[in-house]
Amino acid sequence: MDTTLQDPLLGQVLDGRYRIDARIAVGGMATVYRAVDTRLDRVLALKVMHPTLAADAAFVERFIREAKSVARLSHPNVVGVYDQGTDGAYVYLAMEYVAGCTLRDVLRDRGALQPRAALDILEPVLAALGAAHRAGFVHRDMKPENVLIGDDGRVKVADFGLVRAVDTVTNTTGAVLGTVSYLAPEQIEHGTATPSVDVYACGVVLYEMLTGGKPHSGESPAQILYQHLHEDVPPPSAAVPGLAFALDELVASATARTPEVRPHDAVALLGQLRETRAALTDEQLDAVPPRSRTVEHAGADDRTSVIPRAARTAGVQLPLPTADGQGAPGGPGGPDERLHRTSRFEMPPSPPAPTPSRRRGGGGRSRRRLSAIVAAVLLVLGAGTGIWYINSGQFTKVPSLLEKTEPQARQRLSDAGLRVGTVRQKYSDAFERGTVMASSPEAGARIRDNGKVDLTVSEGPETVKVPDLGGTPLATAKKALTDGGLAPGMITKKFSEDVPKGSVISTDPGSGTTRRAGSAVALVVSRGAPIDVPDVTGEAEEQAVADLQDAGLKAKISPERVHSQEDKGAVARQSPGQDEQLAEGDTVTLTLSEGPVMVEVPDVTGMKVAEAERKLRAAGFDVNEDRGLLGLFGNTVKSQSVQGGDDAPKGSTITITIR
Repeated sequence: MDTTLQDPLLGQVLDGRYRIDARIAVGGMATVYRAVDTRLDRVLALKVMHPTLAADAAFVERFIREAKSVARLSHPNVVGVYDQGTDGAYVYLAMEYVAGCTLRDVLRDRGALQPRAALDILEPVLAALGAAHRAGFVHRDMKPENVLIGDDGRVKVADFGLVRAVDTVTNTTGAVLGTVSYLAPEQIEHGTATPSVDVYACGVVLYEMLTGGKPHSGESPAQILYQHLHEDVPPPSAAVPGLAFALDELVASATARTPEVRPHDAVALLGQLRETRAALTDEQLDAVPPRSRTVEHAGADDRTSVIPRAARTAGVQLPLPTADGQGAPGGPGGPDERLHRTSRFEMPPSPPAPTPSRRRGGGGRSRRRLSAIVAAVLLVLGAGTGIWYINSGQFTKVPSLLEKTEPQARQRLSDAGLRVGTVRQKYSDAFERGTVMASSPEAGARIRDNGKVDLTVSEGPETVKVPDLGGTPLATAKKALTDGGLAPGMITKKFSEDVPKGSVISTDPGSGTTRRAGSAVALVVSRGAPIDVPDVTGEAEEQAVADLQDAGLKAKISPERVHSQEDKGAVARQSPGQDEQLAEGDTVTLTLSEGPVMVEVPDVTGMKVAEAERKLRAAGFDVNEDRGLLGLFGNTVKSQSVQGGDDAPKGSTITITIR
């Protein structure tokens, strides 16, 4: 059976522009098609909202508002939104068409990835999220299914801004289980949606790329949610022995259960990622994890590419994920097969033509028989027409009125034999002033002839003033914005001598500025007075910890130990370093010394000066010449400060006396 015949949109041209060629996937909110923009002659992905949802004015308004927001976010690593519109009962979104695969496909095909590949994927993802965060958007549903990897190697983030709309129709089975694995604790507990929730999700995605598995598991979503709230994400090296400690630190920073401890947005996490990459050696970046399913004896291109072999070979065409993140094509017997059927009424058969009689006397009886048959047929037709009128004939369907002006809507209703009922006004960001944003009954509903249809007409966007939030605690400021018809936007933290820690320093736009209702307001929050980090290198561990605590800071001892000129057990290095500024309660990481590396000193007594210096430097020592008065014109080593054959710290200075 040809399943394409079941979809009424296939082969149609939507809105006089988009020719629909194939159905790609069906989700809970929309169906995704491969289409051609006949005006610009380019292939794109067309997401068409299910007509049952398109009748919900609030749902359509949110869909359009979010689409417009994402269309303003222009970034090479974000799946582009080209157009949005309606055609009758169909509300659609035209998007970039991506050929390649998802990160989920990569993990399914390859298992754990080498650190270099994992960082190569995460870096453009963070670049995309960073641009969104700085523009006041939060993705809210970062996961491997929403990371697209093109056949040309480009990485793009999909489903930006539509997550809230999608959540209203997502089921509670596998799709939710796949999503809860990436929810931040504050999302679960308070429903918070700030840039830090995307940072947390990216940390979980990085853990999954490095280890091949999720950090939390359970038999039900509730078990996973509990672990997010009460258990830290384990270090990747616990699952992949030998993994660089710097990668553990990167994952731990991104997935801290307390939002304030995480990088405040994706831009900050991107900076940490680049620092981590720079600190890793090629050997650490190219380490093959145990769960990796790389192909032995593959060429260099196959070893470095993360696109599954099947996808690269077949040239897989991957559209945007569907509304529920799964993308299940329709098939025989599916729900689409039951839609848009046309009922057919059978009319009574035509009466047979009368056979001429051979007898003259039978003409009267033939005419009477013919009259009876005609009367019977007319009776059946009349009864059928009456039944049809009772069941269907006195009803009509409400035409689509969305985005029509009020006069246009009145004319459409009049043409359909209907009247206008109550007309009420309502603010809307999605519908232009004076256009219809909802009808009751909704489009497509049956209504008696000459019935009344109530209209809701847009008054355009509602505007509100940004309140003065200076000195207000962050939680109170967020509530004030929400109560005032605005939304908390990106949160940036800065030092302030005057504003208490955790309170608002300023807003963008500033207080008193008029903005559309629902607009995001960025907040600058105080980190408190800055503290200069003291230099504790060379100090014993206990003394260093005490000095940091006296300065109002916390100390964290790194499990790593390094050789240095400092005594064993003393602080070899610290991060952040001396004179950098932190807020009260911030943490300084201390790395302790294993002591210097001891090297045997070569015997250079009696050698020429140049040869002696070359030999000492080759052994790892610095050289100091002591000529005195008698050695000004000498060229032979008389003695050395450390005797040949003795051990001395590598990098220390050996003094040679010249005669």
